[in-house]
Amino acid sequence: MFDKVLIANRGEIALRILRACRELQISTVAAYSSADRDLKHVRLADEAVCIGPPPSQESYLNIPALISAAEVTDAVAIHPGYGFLAENDDFAEQVEQSGFIFIGPRPETIRVMGDKVSAIRAMKEAGVPCVPGSDGALGDDPDINLKLGREIGYPLIIKAAGGGGGRGMRVVHAEASLLSAISMTRTEALNAFGSEVVYMEKFLERPRHVEFQVLADGEGNAIHLGERDCSMQRRHQKVVEEAPAPGITGEQREAVGRRCAEACEKIRYRGAGTFEFLYQDGEFYFIEMNTRVQVEHPVTEMVTGVDIVKEQMRIAAGEGLSYRQEDICMRGHAIECRINAEDPETFIPSPGAITQYHAPGGPGVRVDTHIYNGYFVPPYYDSMIAKLITHGEDRQVALARMCGALSEVVIDGIKCNVPLQRTIISDSGFQAGGMDIHYLEKKLGGTGKESGGPS
Repeated sequence: MFDKVLIANRGEIALRILRACRELQISTVAAYSSADRDLKHVRLADEAVCIGPPPSQESYLNIPALISAAEVTDAVAIHPGYGFLAENDDFAEQVEQSGFIFIGPRPETIRVMGDKVSAIRAMKEAGVPCVPGSDGALGDDPDINLKLGREIGYPLIIKAAGGGGGRGMRVVHAEASLLSAISMTRTEALNAFGSEVVYMEKFLERPRHVEFQVLADGEGNAIHLGERDCSMQRRHQKVVEEAPAPGITGEQREAVGRRCAEACEKIRYRGAGTFEFLYQDGEFYFIEMNTRVQVEHPVTEMVTGVDIVKEQMRIAAGEGLSYRQEDICMRGHAIECRINAEDPETFIPSPGAITQYHAPGGPGVRVDTHIYNGYFVPPYYDSMIAKLITHGEDRQVALARMCGALSEVVIDGIKCNVPLQRTIISDSGFQAGGMDIHYLEKKLGGTGKESGGPS
């Protein structure tokens, strides 16, 4: 196992990584911006290095600064967490070329799976079910593109190969709009992602978002840890997640999960990853793979008992998988609510000092957060400040515990979305389970129709 790991992230995931390192008796280095010198993991780490001023481009996205921090502290490996550089193949490559271990997939794997066109091609070759589409990038011949649209059938969606987070997608309901939609999406993709490559897929009008967690050792061995339902979304951003997904049978879980694991074995995937699917009318359709630990990984940990972050580090250290597929058993149900520092009605971010914080407790309650009394939420980064997770022997118990936990949590001094989460958890549709990805947007007054699933 590594002697020392540099944590190249901030907030709750940085603290989560630090705690996993402590359990594995690994020394830690916190790389932080000047705005984050009072973060909890910075205070708790064995060493801390300031890597730049508050803007992300000058700190958490500054590859030379991060590698220099690893060099001056004699770190052996770098854990990227999620967001920032976690899925940046150039970062992973520079880390390894500099003599450090990247706790994640190989750079070439990140590169292939980061491009949705190549990712879909790889998944089709591995036998993973995909959405009917163009089977590659769209060319410039309008007649061929119009023919493809007729073959796939309307409505369809044009997507940027390098897109994510809801950007670079455009729904087309009729042939008359197809060519202009392709042109506009190309322009948007070039401006946002530096590549004008786009592709075409059948647009599913009422899908759920169901994803499968995998672990693989990079040597051709892989397992899946079941599925999560992430259909409660606003503007393509997940709000509530749960495991297992309501209504998914054990047979479906095993069939799709096995396909995902086999795909990992075929591409010799290394580390933790997530296969994201749209699910409609009993069918799964692959949309993309995230080559990192997910924000919502705690719900899978709660129902399987597997520490995903520790497994990432064991795999990166060459120790292989700690589990076989037959060791994995889903026990009970878990739900996660993302707590954001934002107005619960306007969704405007609400940075500032937290004057009072009280965490909920009780059986089956877990809180992953970096905040504390007096902590100042900076305006420079993502607004998520906590994840509230509950677990119970079944979904009804997990729901009841979440209702109780949300009524106990106190975060004063700033606005946060706890009132919205209370509304969602008590909503009759959500309590019934199985709502599609447009459900929350409609409840909040939006149409929710421009969707193809989030990153």
